[in-house]
Amino acid sequence: MRADAQRNYDRLVAAAREVFAEQGADAPLDDIAHRAGVGNATLYRHFPTRQALLETVFRDHVDALCGRARELRSASSPGAALKEWLGEVISYGSAERGLAASLLAALGEENSSVFEAADGLLARAQDAGEVRPGVSVGQVFKLVNAVALVTETEPDAPGQAAGLLELVFRGLAAPGGR
Repeated sequence: MRADAQRNYDRLVAAAREVFAEQGADAPLDDIAHRAGVGNATLYRHFPTRQALLETVFRDHVDALCGRARELRSASSPGAALKEWLGEVISYGSAERGLAASLLAALGEENSSVFEAADGLLARAQDAGEVRPGVSVGQVFKLVNAVALVTETEPDAPGQAAGLLELVFRGLAAPGGR
């Protein structure tokens, strides 16, 4: 990449990080381009979709969540591992405005690293009889992201999120599960 193109790319990512933190994932892309000091065409040349920009902005968080999922795959209780990981997803999602929406959108892409991480943990918990069969990754992520979205601006976000996750996980538990 040319030096000027790299500078524009870096400015766009920095501006997007600020604008998403202030306004959320639905912030106008024009605001991001304006803050970065570039035109809309430059923004779309680097990031053809909002999702591409969100994934770049939150790549470090997504990588951390995927790495944590890999660690938890060897936990002795697959259900507890899934619950712990979902708690971390909520924690990231409510701490970083826009991340929850980005993760939810990434789930639409079955080859995404987030989808694969969640799918591996969910399948393991279902195989162990700790999570009801028939629950899909998409359903779990919609619930978890809803928790992150509704708590991201609350003063006691971690406490409220933990309580809501407990309710969600009770609903996911297999009837008579171990």
